[in-house]
Amino acid sequence: MALREALEIAEEDIRINKAIGKNGARLLEDGDSVLTHCNAGRLACVGWGTALGVVRSAVAAGKRIHVYASETRPLHQGSRLTAWELTQDEFRNLICDSMSGSLMRKGKIDKLLWEQIASPETSSQQDRNYNHAVFGKYHKIPFYVAAPLSTFDRINAEEDIIVEERDPEEICTLQGLRLAPSGHCRLQPGL
Repeated sequence: MALREALEIAEEDIRINKAIGKNGARLLEDGDSVLTHCNAGRLACVGWGTALGVVRSAVAAGKRIHVYASETRPLHQGSRLTAWELTQDEFRNLICDSMSGSLMRKGKIDKLLWEQIASPETSSQQDRNYNHAVFGKYHKIPFYVAAPLSTFDRINAEEDIIVEERDPEEICTLQGLRLAPSGHCRLQPGL
């Protein structure tokens, strides 16, 4: 019973993500360079992906798409998960999170493609998307969200978004290796 339900949920997720991919692929032009953030592929979803599903659908339709995946600090979902997925699909561009503005300024990114939205008024996958969104707006780069309705949170104002606060040690260590002095790894009041 539980296995059958799980398989039905997985099949539904694939159908939804392929529909998102097909619709989103129409927004990508042949030769576009797309920036993604975090993991929105088949590792985060089942079999196809949301934001990466849009890229896969565009490529399946014969479009040449270039993908920049940002590393997504502090847990590096972009460099650990998305980069691996993109390598499987023969894409190979991983960038530091802080490089996106420079690439946008140089005209190397045509579209921003994300997978989460908080409400129609606020697009948020925690605060780490903010810089990418501001750079994109400044450089007049379209920002698209590829997400199923199940990920929409009905939030009326940005201050209602609950931002996950993680252990500060995550940016001061990597797999047990200290990257910064321990006195610098603490939450700052008001941040």
